[in-house]
Amino acid sequence: MDASNAAGKDTLNVGPNALFFDQFVVGDEWKSPRRTITEADIVMFAGLTGDYNPVHTDEEFARQTPFGTRILHGPAVFAIATGLEFRLGLKEGTAIAFLGMTWDLKAPVKINDTIHVYQRVESVRPTKNPARGIVTFWVEVRNQHDEVCQQGEWKVMFHARPNQA
Repeated sequence: MDASNAAGKDTLNVGPNALFFDQFVVGDEWKSPRRTITEADIVMFAGLTGDYNPVHTDEEFARQTPFGTRILHGPAVFAIATGLEFRLGLKEGTAIAFLGMTWDLKAPVKINDTIHVYQRVESVRPTKNPARGIVTFWVEVRNQHDEVCQQGEWKVMFHARPNQA
């Protein structure tokens, strides 16, 4: 069975950089492409969520805070991080589900900051079903100065390679 028929699915589309559960090795690491944060990111996230906290949406207010300017919503940084990480292609067609996370916000992300994701395999664990397993990643969102803005663990369930199940 080739990758296109993984897990018994005839239509599974596995990307060229995708990895199956059994291909992840503790210590493997990746760095995502970068993305510069814009005012539009703040405006769109505020509109989507209804979170118009002035630290995000009112420059005059935000200047009086310890941040000195508006900052991107913490959950927006996380959401953008998931997109940057996806661009690595590791999960394309092989991930089954995002199972959870622990997540800490360490530093603000401001307009014109350029962020990227650093990701390292922390652990791999088979499940009762030999056709899948769980990979725990250590993930950091870093800015243009390589400062960690957010960090934590992401747990993801993956298909195993068909010939490994």
